[in-house]
Amino acid sequence: MSEPRRVVITGLGAVSCIGIGVEAFVEGLRAGRTGFSPIRSFDASEFPSVVAAEVHDFDPAALVERLDPGQWGRSGQFAAAAARLAVRDAGIDPDLLSARRTGSIMGTTAGESQVLQAAVEQWVGNGLKNVDPRLPGMTPVSQIANAVSYELRLSGDSQTIPTACSASNMALGYAFDLVRTGQADFMLAGGADAVNRACHAGFYRLGALAEQVCRPFDVNRSGIITGEGGAVLLLEPLDHALARGARIYAEVLGYGVNCDARHMVNPDADSIAECIRIAHRYAGVRAEQIDYICAHGTGTPTNDLTEVKAVREVFGDRLPPVSSIKSMIGHTMGAASAFGAIACSKAIEEGFLPPTATVQELDPALGEGLDVVPGAARPASVEVAQNQGLAFGGNNVVTIFGRLR
Repeated sequence: MSEPRRVVITGLGAVSCIGIGVEAFVEGLRAGRTGFSPIRSFDASEFPSVVAAEVHDFDPAALVERLDPGQWGRSGQFAAAAARLAVRDAGIDPDLLSARRTGSIMGTTAGESQVLQAAVEQWVGNGLKNVDPRLPGMTPVSQIANAVSYELRLSGDSQTIPTACSASNMALGYAFDLVRTGQADFMLAGGADAVNRACHAGFYRLGALAEQVCRPFDVNRSGIITGEGGAVLLLEPLDHALARGARIYAEVLGYGVNCDARHMVNPDADSIAECIRIAHRYAGVRAEQIDYICAHGTGTPTNDLTEVKAVREVFGDRLPPVSSIKSMIGHTMGAASAFGAIACSKAIEEGFLPPTATVQELDPALGEGLDVVPGAARPASVEVAQNQGLAFGGNNVVTIFGRLR
């Protein structure tokens, strides 16, 4: 192509613990509603923390049209359902997507760990020959993106990106490049993960689990609450969206990616700051143009302190509002950045700041002038929003969204 295409977001699909469908999800965000409850998906009685952010009212059969939920794991079900919701929200003909170069790029952290857990329990309890023969076919991580492609009959690129908690930001960036350069006509991008024993145990052993509530930026924050769900965005060329009269939530302006490769679980402020600068350069924006930052904001003492330090390194004394939606939906792992992208898109479209719902006393160690939007959402003009995903291994991805001009 002689000139890169402008890429916009025209469809949003959310399956979350505070609401299924984008409107229900955003209503929950605005109200500062939390979705934390006792774990039902496995026996957590031996853990000090027995709380997670599970999606209790999820009925995949009521949301998908083609996929048989019994043949797919819970993460794949989340992805397919969120993608179907995004397509419906976009008001675009699914047959058009399947006839054109449309693909699915999904991020994940744990893949189908619930399926693996079930297979191992059957193997240990009843012997290898008595393992449900459906389970091996559900276990590959690739099945998460494949579920979206199968549900929507997509024949384009189908990839699952496993860069942990920044994975769906990476998926969005890759999908953006495919549409921008003309290698794809449309893309479904996002992420999905399901609450499972392995993730819960892993974060417990790291000392990173909160017992009851995730409180990002709070002086008494103690860790994450494991969460689950699926979040998918439909990316479309601007000219096509305008021609069909589509509702445009936001324009994808660019993204930044780097890896500090310094420590598996300890974030690096300088590397995060450089990732933000890369995103600004690619998106063609300056720091002073950012109106809102959707932080990674895990609620662990180290992450929040390091992330705010990185933001201050880039923005200096002029800090835009910085909030964490993990205070409401928990840490949805590979889906986290996609939920953040949906929050940014709706903040731009509707003019509000998503809150850090559970903060009670801002940690003074984070410094002066930090606005974390405590409690509930508030009205604001958001022209440009920054969405941060920071993952184990130092895998940082920052995406930038703007109001269409």
